[in-house]
Amino acid sequence: MDQHLRNILILDIETVALESDYNKIPESLKKHWERKAGFIRNDDELSHDELFTERAGIYAEFGKVIAIAFGFYHEEAGKLTFRVKCIADHDEKILLTRFKEEVLLKFDQQELKLCAHNGKEFDFPYLCRRMLINDIKLPDVLNTGGKKPWEVNHIDTLEMWKFGDRKNYTSLDLLTTIFDIPSNKTDMDGSMVNEIYYKEKDGLKRIEQYCLGDVIATAQLYLRLNSLPVIAKENITVIS
Repeated sequence: MDQHLRNILILDIETVALESDYNKIPESLKKHWERKAGFIRNDDELSHDELFTERAGIYAEFGKVIAIAFGFYHEEAGKLTFRVKCIADHDEKILLTRFKEEVLLKFDQQELKLCAHNGKEFDFPYLCRRMLINDIKLPDVLNTGGKKPWEVNHIDTLEMWKFGDRKNYTSLDLLTTIFDIPSNKTDMDGSMVNEIYYKEKDGLKRIEQYCLGDVIATAQLYLRLNSLPVIAKENITVIS
C-alpha cells in the first residue's frame, strides 16, 4: 500500500435542523435565526420557519449531527481494500462522544489525517463546533487552534480538485461522474436528509446508507486524484 494512504480516515457527516419544527426551538434562538435568515438567499421567498426546515441543518449553530461514516485504506493479500462504518444516534452528544473515543482517539493524533469532500469548509468545523456545544473536549486531530497550516492534518478532496481556484464549488457527485467512479448512492440526496430524518419512521437507517455511500465515493475520488486506480467493489467492506 502506498505510504501516503496510511493513517488516513475518510469521513462524512449528515446533519439536520435542531428540531423538526421552527416553533420548537427556544425563543432566544429564534431571533438569531431570523437575523441569519435575512442573509440567506431565498429565491422561493420562504418564511422563517420554512427556511429553518430547509437550511438550518447546514449551520452548526442551528443544526446537529445525526450520522458519521468513516473508513480507512487497508492492504490484504497484496490488494488495496477499504473498510467503512457508519455510526448514528438521535442523541448528538452520545454520537460525538462515541466518534471521539471509539474512533479518533484510537489513532496516534500526530499521525492521523482526516479526509472529507469540502471537509475544511463543512465537516471538520461543524464537528468542532458541535463538540464544543455539547461540552466535549476537542481531540487534537480536530483542534486547529494555534497550529500552523502545515501542522493541520486535514485533507479536502474539493480543495485538491480546485488547484488553488477559489471561485467554484464542485460536488462529489459531479467528480465521481467525470472520473467514472462507480456510484454507491442510494435513492436520496443531501437536500432530502432533514425531511427523511424527521418524517420517516426508519429514516436514520436510510440516512446511514447514504452517508456510507459518500465516504466510499470520497475514498475512490482521493485515489483518482492521486493517479491511483479505484478499489474493486468486492474489496470494500462495510463494518456493522
